[in-house]
Amino acid sequence: MKKIGVFLLCLALVAGVSGMAFGKTLKIGTLSPLTGPYAQDGTDILQGVKTAVAVFEKAGGIPGYDKIEVLPGDSACDGGKATMAANKLINSGVVGVVGAYCSSATIPASVPLHEANIVQITPASTHTDVTARGYKQIFRMCPRDDVQAWSTVRFLEDGLKAKTLALIDDRQTYTVGLTENITKFAKENGKVKIVALEHITPGDKDFTAVLTKLKRINPDVIYMSVYQPEGSLMVRQMQALGIKSKLISEDAVFHPKFLEVGGKATEGVYLTFAKAPETKERKDFEKTYKAMWHVDKIGSYGYYAYDAAMVLLKAIKKAGTTKTDAVVKALRGTTWTGMVSGDVKFDEKGDRKLAHIIWVVKGGKFVPYWNPLTGKYF
Repeated sequence: MKKIGVFLLCLALVAGVSGMAFGKTLKIGTLSPLTGPYAQDGTDILQGVKTAVAVFEKAGGIPGYDKIEVLPGDSACDGGKATMAANKLINSGVVGVVGAYCSSATIPASVPLHEANIVQITPASTHTDVTARGYKQIFRMCPRDDVQAWSTVRFLEDGLKAKTLALIDDRQTYTVGLTENITKFAKENGKVKIVALEHITPGDKDFTAVLTKLKRINPDVIYMSVYQPEGSLMVRQMQALGIKSKLISEDAVFHPKFLEVGGKATEGVYLTFAKAPETKERKDFEKTYKAMWHVDKIGSYGYYAYDAAMVLLKAIKKAGTTKTDAVVKALRGTTWTGMVSGDVKFDEKGDRKLAHIIWVVKGGKFVPYWNPLTGKYF
């Protein structure tokens, strides 16, 4: 009996020194809108994380932990609610957080997470300020606003040969960040003239007044910097009004619901989103996700959330500890292969070098169309 007691004591001491737990539950949190108009995207993120945990545990999990628990936080795409949810996760003892979705929620929530020195990986927030404030423990899976805006302007100039552009945003951090960056690049190059900048209110369903004004201006292209479901509702109303301008939108609208709700009005709409390689890992993920959640289609940010959770767990396992400094070192110092969105390598700010391509809706599907880096069509 004494030998067993000494053995258990030694294990406990080893676990304490390494920062790992023995036979305990590892807690990771999520932040995403689980209520409100963007709840579908938030649910995609939560389910992506839970899928990653299931796959990771099946592969052996993390030594010293007999269970990985996902604690969901509802950010509601609101800064105040996201901050409250972040504090709740901190008090619950999470070692890392995947989220949030809207930049307007991610940025405020990152403050208490930074103060508590907890790793945060956003699968969706693209505003440059997310990673531009010197927070060493925050990372981003998706491309930034300025990268997306550059790709958009390049396509406007070289792909569509557009001369005039009208912009619509909903005054939120993410959407304004895009319209500001597009305006900046357009002015620098001088090939496309911004003829209007209009605003809507999040949650609105009737955009007739704004769209009627743009119909009179008749720009070559209208850029929709909005979320879902506003995007699909807007294109339907554009079609009803007989607007002839070409339409282009962004990654928040790159979702199966855009096609489902927008129907035939989405045909010919251009969008920016990164193109992931077709790999065995991606196909395996899709099979597992669909079986777990009983769905036929996967929201775009379910993929990024899966990768965010997977690299977080892999980094903890590689570091051999949950201590943030060691996990951050592993995250930043490793090229993570076998991810469903492509290889992941974070730079000193916590960003990936990941470019957008231009997609077009054709036959009710998102189809690769144009590569801004090469100027070539697919």
